[in-house]
Amino acid sequence: MPLSMNAFNNRAFEMVSLTAAVDKVDFVPGLLGSLNIFEPVPVYGRTVAVERRENKLSLIPTSPLGSAPRETDRAGRDIRDLRTTRLTDSFTMWAYEVEGIRAFGTESEFEALQVEYATRMATVRSNMDLTHEYHRLGALQGKLLDADGVTVIYDYFAEFNIAEPAAVSFELDVAGTDVRTECQKVVRSMARSAKGSFTPATQVHAIAGDEFYDDLIKHQSVVATYQNWAAAEALREKTAFESFYFGGITWHNYRGTDDNDAVAVPTTEAKFFPVGAKDVFKKAMSPAEFGPFVNTRGQDTYALNIVDKDREAWTKGELYSYPLYLCTLPEVLRKATRT
Repeated sequence: MPLSMNAFNNRAFEMVSLTAAVDKVDFVPGLLGSLNIFEPVPVYGRTVAVERRENKLSLIPTSPLGSAPRETDRAGRDIRDLRTTRLTDSFTMWAYEVEGIRAFGTESEFEALQVEYATRMATVRSNMDLTHEYHRLGALQGKLLDADGVTVIYDYFAEFNIAEPAAVSFELDVAGTDVRTECQKVVRSMARSAKGSFTPATQVHAIAGDEFYDDLIKHQSVVATYQNWAAAEALREKTAFESFYFGGITWHNYRGTDDNDAVAVPTTEAKFFPVGAKDVFKKAMSPAEFGPFVNTRGQDTYALNIVDKDREAWTKGELYSYPLYLCTLPEVLRKATRT
């Protein structure tokens, strides 16, 4: 007996149940997601207010006894209102596509339909996860771009009136370059720009394009450290897309999309960012725009199923997400070129 689209009226395909189920779909590996850089901040609305304070320290001059104390000025405040983004993807399952589904083993027809639906939803979820990684990559560079790679959603340097630091040339094509010293310059510069956001647990990480990373590990001032690095013997057999620690920086050969373009670091560049820094990276999450979730705390993703009630010809699975990947301190970010 062929399956009916009426099966999608089952409670298993209701919005709340689907949203809970889609959270269990396997996550597409993403380096930036695995580092847990962005602190999740669920919000009830669409707007996120970001307040920056310029807490600059100053030396207190000596003064004669009995004189009035110096008065420290109130720290200047700057507030920006930013809106979360809206990401959505979907698929359509037609009745004729599933009419041939039959039970396999102990599966019922309904269970088989759930498996087929979940398989298609997993593809949509993979697209969503890739897009989230793309937004993380943008925020780590201070510029959140749309999927076309051109349209700027937010330029955090411009939003907070910060001059973007110039790229540092690591001169990896010069044999005599002291790469460790260049690394230390980057780390110190970032720490001084952090204005108290760096803690004893903060670490500096770098994501590098292929040519930059290859030249880095082959450079004469780096190769000895690389070769003696823990577990290097096994890793040297396959050096692509690995990570290692050098010069106070954890270096990652960043693996993006297979075209090395849609989600990628330019092949001759490296991007530096702190991990474990206080209040530098946030991920705001707004609630879905639908009844069950209005005026609730935002979640990572929301799944919705829409059935053709008139003809039972199709059912549509939709996935929604309302994130804003935010860098509140873009002046701490750095980038480097290979030469």
